[in-house]
Amino acid sequence: MTELKPIKEGKVREIYDNGDSLIMVATDRISCFDVILNNEVTKKGTVLTQMSKFWFDMTEDILPNHMISVDVNDMPEFFHQKKFDGNSMMCRKLQMLPIECIVRGYITGSGWASYQENGTVCGIKLPEGLKESDKLPEAIYTPSTKAEIGDHDENISYERSIDVLEKEFPGKGKEYAEKLRDYTLALYKKCADYALKKGIIIADTKFEFGLDEEGNIVLGDEMLTPDSSRFWPADGYEPGHGQPSFDKQFARDWLKNNKGHDWTLPQDIVDKTIEKYLQSYQMLTGKDL
Repeated sequence: MTELKPIKEGKVREIYDNGDSLIMVATDRISCFDVILNNEVTKKGTVLTQMSKFWFDMTEDILPNHMISVDVNDMPEFFHQKKFDGNSMMCRKLQMLPIECIVRGYITGSGWASYQENGTVCGIKLPEGLKESDKLPEAIYTPSTKAEIGDHDENISYERSIDVLEKEFPGKGKEYAEKLRDYTLALYKKCADYALKKGIIIADTKFEFGLDEEGNIVLGDEMLTPDSSRFWPADGYEPGHGQPSFDKQFARDWLKNNKGHDWTLPQDIVDKTIEKYLQSYQMLTGKDL
């Protein structure tokens, strides 16, 4: 068996070159505030991969995605190891577009901070009198640039996203910017409506897109996981303050409240975090992992 090395290691994912495809492995690493923590969260990678698969299957009618298979038997022998089973996805190669496509259906996080300051989020004027965690009259698209690891992504206006895309794809900036915005909002609407019926509010999320060989826009990366989205329990939702969530908020909150943590979480916080991931998967898909 040939030992394969990842061609790219992100904060929580490893990407392997498989000739005309890529294999993306979601590890059990966890990152908060752009730092990789010293703990691993068992099964987290499997939740992320299987949840992405679930949403990719559901949204094929909106646009194609990069998923080929999540079955390791379709992958080279190196991936027939227990550590890759369930958390690996074979994907089409895409030329990724340099925009993170963020959609917000509720006002929270950095959006809430910005709104309190000047009534806008990413330059979009919002109605007066909104409370923290309020549902927005309609979902808003707030793109950002992609930062290198260690840097923070920068929120930009829709107009600026046209310039960023135009610079890389002369003559295509406006067309791509429009398509990214429209796809992002369409994906969010379909999936957020579905999730709400299952008891989960998707407060916000981000998508990434790329181009295939024919120049078509294809959905890439991961999709609507607790790592790329804010999931709130619909049961007990109450605007006016922050909401409990199905993601790494437990980990974030603990780190914020405990100085001198050296980026290491206590085991009970790790256990609570994975419990939330598994619970959200079960609620959305109706299946246990």
